[in-house]
Amino acid sequence: MPQTWIKNSDDLATTPNRKTALEIMEAGLNAISTHEVIKNKIKLDNNILIVDSQIFDLNEFKNIKVIGFGKSSGVAALTLEEILGDKITAGAVVSLEKVDCKYIETFAGTHPRPSAANTEAGKKIYELISGGSSEDLIIVLVSGGGSALLCYPEDEYAQGAKLYDAFLQSGKTISEINTVRKHLSLLKGGGLAKLAYPATVVGLIFSDVPGDIFENVASGATYKDNTTIADAQKIVTENNLGEYNLIETPKEDKYFEKVYNFVLVSNKTAVEAMEKKGEELGLQTKIISTDLYDEVSEALKKIFSSQKENTVSLAAGEPSVVVPEGAGKGGRNLHMGLEAIKNKLISDDSVFISFASDGVDNSDVAGAIVDKATIEKAEKLGLKAEDYANNFNSYDFFQKTGDQIITGPTGANVSDLMILLTKK
Repeated sequence: MPQTWIKNSDDLATTPNRKTALEIMEAGLNAISTHEVIKNKIKLDNNILIVDSQIFDLNEFKNIKVIGFGKSSGVAALTLEEILGDKITAGAVVSLEKVDCKYIETFAGTHPRPSAANTEAGKKIYELISGGSSEDLIIVLVSGGGSALLCYPEDEYAQGAKLYDAFLQSGKTISEINTVRKHLSLLKGGGLAKLAYPATVVGLIFSDVPGDIFENVASGATYKDNTTIADAQKIVTENNLGEYNLIETPKEDKYFEKVYNFVLVSNKTAVEAMEKKGEELGLQTKIISTDLYDEVSEALKKIFSSQKENTVSLAAGEPSVVVPEGAGKGGRNLHMGLEAIKNKLISDDSVFISFASDGVDNSDVAGAIVDKATIEKAEKLGLKAEDYANNFNSYDFFQKTGDQIITGPTGANVSDLMILLTKK
């Protein structure tokens, strides 16, 4: 039975259109449920492990180790234990909170700004896979947020925090910051694969990167990196990001000959599920983009230009926001909702939702639902959308109008998702 994700759905579903838009959002979240994705894609038949139709004979391995990093890795580790049980020799995962695993040690790290806690987990992962043999099977749970959560060597977290702060004010894409991150780490950019060699590595990828550039998920610990120190330094220099101790990523093919990466879920999974739900509800559907990197106002133009009666338009990505120092509270999705009001894009018959698939839009809410009623409540309360938008204080605005969407952490992360429903 599908899970109900939106905790305050009854408070938000005050009109038929709102109820429909929230049902479409639920369909997207159910499709990317980490627990369900693993249960559907990974099977154990006696001692044969089947991963998305690929077979691994566990009789060939003396040790089975599970490591993971990212927002989905805690839930993924728990689910994998349900499947493999005591076949797991050892393991370590770092997510936003510890989970109650029996065979895998779990760590709570910080995100989006890394800390010493992340390095503690990174050191454990480093030690677990160092000095491996051809009789080791290492299963790697890779998900969004892993770029911040996975840190080693010990000076990486301080450099990573400095880079993140500089990145916020640069307006650059996640691909560019991850290029630099790969060259600060012994684990990212294929470093983990090199460290595990000659073990067999199975990467289970929960992608949060728009555009299916899977080697950028968590900065590509199990993928051969095509970028160089020179590439990273160019990004740093051109954007005045500061000084960093850059290192080269492994380039030898031999380290990747026994690495098998499986992309289990991406934002397309969510968008296609929302599309199907929209059709079931009798709506025309249109997918605008699954790699929306544009600046927020341009992203909104793309979405709202498709507005049409009895239609739900869907998009996914990470629109660009340059956040100034001293900004208020809120994340990219809340800001998009506020900009839609500020730019007078909301029609009498439309409902717009932008939400973080991990349920954490740089705050304790996933995003906001916006329609004519939101605007009317704001006017009644004397709230000026332009003032709140200019101060990047979207959290307070939607808290006052009562339009925040609360899911709590979802244990999944496939980028931001957007829904525009238009129906009389």
